[in-house]
Amino acid sequence: MAPLVLVGALAAAACGRGDHSSSGDFKIAIVTRNFTNPYWAALRDGAMAEAAKLGVKVTVQAGQSETDADGENAQISTMAAQGFGCFGVVPVNGTNVITPLTAVARKNIPILDLDTQIDPAASKAAGVSYASFIGSDNIEAGKTAGGKLLEALGGTGKVAVLQGIAGEQNGINRDKGFAEAVAGKLDIVQEAPADYEQDKGLQVTEAILKAHPDITGIFSANDTMGLGAAQAIKNAGRTGQIKVISVDGIQAALDAVKAGTLYGTVTQYPYAEGQLAVQGCLAQHQGKKLPDRVVSPIAFIGKDNVDQQISAFPRPIVTFDNPLEGLLNK
Repeated sequence: MAPLVLVGALAAAACGRGDHSSSGDFKIAIVTRNFTNPYWAALRDGAMAEAAKLGVKVTVQAGQSETDADGENAQISTMAAQGFGCFGVVPVNGTNVITPLTAVARKNIPILDLDTQIDPAASKAAGVSYASFIGSDNIEAGKTAGGKLLEALGGTGKVAVLQGIAGEQNGINRDKGFAEAVAGKLDIVQEAPADYEQDKGLQVTEAILKAHPDITGIFSANDTMGLGAAQAIKNAGRTGQIKVISVDGIQAALDAVKAGTLYGTVTQYPYAEGQLAVQGCLAQHQGKKLPDRVVSPIAFIGKDNVDQQISAFPRPIVTFDNPLEGLLNK
């Protein structure tokens, strides 16, 4: 399949399709971590926009924070009894959603694993399977950030890493990719979790700057922590002296790249993930077999292309193969 611009591909898929009314009472449920983080809000918005285009019903719910596994599980348990025909779920960690999803699996309702890998072995033991995984390549995102930080620092220097939630696979993969990219070149002097939260990112960075005043770079596993790091650096009067690269591509991070407080962000287009989730559920409902994995796009956004991405936000400025577009009835 030739590369397609996601927005164009989805728009084309929406045109001329006359069988949506046959979906009847088909409803899609999507459950994510929280809407306070703009990343998950963008995933919600992409799902809702695509649902409107394709003429299907989508409900998106979430917990109250990045670590609110109980709240997320409660949403799934409630929605499992409300007649939804497909679930798309972003877990807090590798196992938290498995127990509430057993009720969904027992009804043979298709489940899409979104954005963050749910533990395959634990899922199998519980009798839960997934029609597809839809998300970006987090190891590649970390590698991209590492390569760009190497460039920014001239190939040498001491750096720190802001990690996400302990045990959360996306953060682990981003850190792994980053470490692989800079191995033997940059000296990672400290790694510390900040739970994907901006205030914690600020506090942890303040402590890092005191312990390692000679660092010249920071990799943050998400934008909100990266924005906290940038604020700590600004408070210390060191903006421009310490380069910060983060992951996600939220609006505030793009604004910070434009302002020069963030060196760059590896955007993962959660809006596109939301669109793909709706497409995947609809294709499944139409009797199609989904690919085991659908990889959504990533791109590094720095000063050279930030204006382009701000203009296109939240849609991608890169092309990628969308295997779901060809599955949908037209």
